[in-house]
Amino acid sequence: MACRISELVLDCRDPEVLARFWCEVLDFVVLDREGDEMVEIGPREGFGGPQPTIILSRRDEPEKGKTRLHIDVNATDRDQDAELERLLRLGARPADIGQTGDEGWHVLADPEGNEFCLLRARLAPL
Repeated sequence: MACRISELVLDCRDPEVLARFWCEVLDFVVLDREGDEMVEIGPREGFGGPQPTIILSRRDEPEKGKTRLHIDVNATDRDQDAELERLLRLGARPADIGQTGDEGWHVLADPEGNEFCLLRARLAPL
């Protein structure tokens, strides 16, 4: 038996704002909430399925240094260009981390500046 990732924890200034953003990006729902300190989002089926949940945990000051974890997303029902347009409308913005422009992915930042990548479709459409 091996372990599997059950949740990802993302420290942030405003869990509610990021919960709304990531729920729209991933078609997730709010699964749990602890006051204004934590929001857990995940697939509509709830906790324990094949996809991990994301815990958005309030932290007023970001950690110093580069984040060691970021999220990669794949569009499931549209091509990469259409998904990029959708993510930008939701509040993502391009992030420059020194990419050349020849990459098969787009580096973006969520509304609090957490970097994530939109990959070329690697998953079959739903």
